[in-house]
Amino acid sequence: MNDMMIHRGAMYVNRHELDLVPLPEETDSYQPVSHYQLADRLLTIGRDILTDYCLVGEKYALARQGQQMFAFLQFGKKEEELGLSIAFRNSYDRSMSVGLAIGASVFICDNLALTGDIAVMKKHTKNVWTTLEDLAISTIYKSQKNYRDIQVAAERMRGTLFSNADAFSTLGLLFGMDIVSLRQIPVVREEWLKPSHDVLRDRNAWSFYNACTEALKSCPPSAIMEKHILLHDELVKRLQIHQA
Repeated sequence: MNDMMIHRGAMYVNRHELDLVPLPEETDSYQPVSHYQLADRLLTIGRDILTDYCLVGEKYALARQGQQMFAFLQFGKKEEELGLSIAFRNSYDRSMSVGLAIGASVFICDNLALTGDIAVMKKHTKNVWTTLEDLAISTIYKSQKNYRDIQVAAERMRGTLFSNADAFSTLGLLFGMDIVSLRQIPVVREEWLKPSHDVLRDRNAWSFYNACTEALKSCPPSAIMEKHILLHDELVKRLQIHQA
């Protein structure tokens, strides 16, 4: 398990440590969702639906003294660089609703690529677990299309040459659009100029994309899924312009 600290005091934990955070009290109008039970049920549903994949990794992060949780489950196939991921989040302080998103994991650098919409459960009422399971099942069933979309985008990025001028001008755009923060800019620049992994030394859009996703690891749990989706959508759009 990665022990790297992430932004704003959050830290990675293992799945069983999720169960150590006290669950808020239930009220007539509010049914809390346990971090641990959420992770356990999504793991079970994922294994049941994604029968062509096997679980290859899982990560969990807690913030605000355990009041916020972000996680993703990684499923993969043999000899494939990209694996399918289920990203999800939860909170006990009602700062964010339960959210699910499907994407891909880049195994070589443990980066996350997300596309599509985030499925959000807005109400924590008495039938919360039935609603949640329905949401999870429908989202995961849609995962194959999102995964294929990311595979296509990844191949297109690998085939698109990216110069330093392309990288730095795009980085400025991502900062201006509030996708990459001021503190994350040096991370992107360093990963672009001196990639941590040899397979990302090619000067193409895919290497730049992974430099950005490396920087986004420092996002707070409440924003990380949205940032990844915005990054993916903007780079795909820029790629279309670049190739026009």
